[in-house]
Amino acid sequence: MGIFSGLFRSRDKPTNSYDSPSYSYFFGRSNSGKRVSDRTAMQHTVVYACVRVLSEAIAQLPLHIYQYTENGKERVPKHPLYFLLHDQPNPEMTSFVFREVLMSHLLIYGNAYAQIIRNGVLVERNDAELEEFALLFEFEGDKNKIRHVLYRCSASRPATESATTEDETEVKTETLSLKATALPDGLVKSKTCENTDETTYNNWYKNVYIPVTTATAKSASSAKSAS
Repeated sequence: MGIFSGLFRSRDKPTNSYDSPSYSYFFGRSNSGKRVSDRTAMQHTVVYACVRVLSEAIAQLPLHIYQYTENGKERVPKHPLYFLLHDQPNPEMTSFVFREVLMSHLLIYGNAYAQIIRNGVLVERNDAELEEFALLFEFEGDKNKIRHVLYRCSASRPATESATTEDETEVKTETLSLKATALPDGLVKSKTCENTDETTYNNWYKNVYIPVTTATAKSASSAKSAS
């Protein structure tokens, strides 16, 4: 009777199978006794319609890339990821199909993942916007070990120089042209000297040094005595 009781058990009082020694919970059986999987669920018109409507609704929403600015945010259509997300993430899918598949996987399996496939090639775009940076450096061999900082630097694209021989091509150097622009207060660069305190000198490469002007106020009595 033990074998047949499992086949002809009553279904009017279902129980959670994962609370019993049965392994049916891990193989897709539901409380009704029927096997439920992604395939069988999608064969029901109601489930299929719900997944289709939600997936297509998400896929047809506008997708843009933004960056934060001082005044809020703005679109960045020249960002390298814009074409992948907005137009075509891979040769087999459009952006609509890509987002539709991700949303359907999320609804059916509970999660969705997109694999990033890289080929190890570094590319350079002519429409890439140059980012400004601060350059902190010191000259090798300087006996005074003076440390420098240039504010609001921008670099041109590197010019590669090489010397070709009969057997091989030896790359010599890559030359960069740097341009330092003044900050709003007119500051262009700073450097250490013999009077620089030890804390400032040791922390030079941890944070970009910005000079702060301080003044010590004297009381009227001390000012009068000094006069």
